[in-house]
Amino acid sequence: MAEGGARIGEFELIARVFAPLAGEGTFGLLDDAAVYTPKPGFDLVFTKDAIVSGVHFFPDDPWNAVAQKGLRVNLSDLAAKGARPVGYLLALGLPRNFSVAEIDALGAGLGADQTTYGISLLGGDTVRSGDGLTLCVTAIGEVPRGGMVRRGGAMPGDVIVVTGSIGDAALGLQLRLDPTLADRLGLADAHRAHLLDRYLLPRPRNAVADAVCRLAHGGMDISDGLVGDLAKMAAASGVALEINADHVPLSAAAQAAVAADPALMVTALTGGDDYELALSLPPSAVDAFRSACHAAGVEATVIGRAVSGKGIEVFSDLRPIPDLGTGSYRHF
Repeated sequence: MAEGGARIGEFELIARVFAPLAGEGTFGLLDDAAVYTPKPGFDLVFTKDAIVSGVHFFPDDPWNAVAQKGLRVNLSDLAAKGARPVGYLLALGLPRNFSVAEIDALGAGLGADQTTYGISLLGGDTVRSGDGLTLCVTAIGEVPRGGMVRRGGAMPGDVIVVTGSIGDAALGLQLRLDPTLADRLGLADAHRAHLLDRYLLPRPRNAVADAVCRLAHGGMDISDGLVGDLAKMAAASGVALEINADHVPLSAAAQAAVAADPALMVTALTGGDDYELALSLPPSAVDAFRSACHAAGVEATVIGRAVSGKGIEVFSDLRPIPDLGTGSYRHF
């Protein structure tokens, strides 16, 4: 259905928006399934994440950005596994009164990211949602046989490396929730815009997936908060992680926010939606990984190490570390 009484049916919607996005083996989305044949000597890697209006994005966010967020959070998982993305399936729940302009924007967002990340739509389903827009993406990647980097691969003696900067998206969410916060913190317009943009649009690090596959012992993406996600890595790997909060990379915008209100450091360390990579690497591989990241325009920073034991310790040489709670976002 569309605004102003105009209507678009399911099959017209598929033909208008999704068929142009479909890749080889989809039969133009006219069949019930698609066919994909992996390259010889490669494994397929699958991941699935849903994003829901009012939970993972705001109801008034533009639909092109929502579509890209839904796709990118899944591409980030593939990057952490060292896998090259090849395609995706999309289950789409549309609210009753969506407009043709909104669905066109959604398709445009998907199309732009298909070009950016070299993937295509392989199929899916479209239904009416009970309350707000919902996207559920299954992303498919390829990795050399036996080469997927697992969350549980960290070893004592490894160093812990993160890509990019940490906490921007969580701080951006705080700005969305409290429109007066940026002014109270005295943030420059450019810093405010940076934090808001990092919440709206993740930056999956697929450009360094090959280096992850070649060099990392363990890996995951940071989606629910740095501290909580690293605690998951520690538990899965059967090691302890020691993390120096002073070394966690913050953008200039995040540094400005934390300088104005030091309590926001907890938000940066535990908030979700970073979609950066957290990796365990042998010390001998750090320089090679940093070089690969530099070539891709991404920074890589050593923030700690894996040792024998259990759990995670976050320390600072400069300031007391407050209670970090569970260290991550929890759905339930």
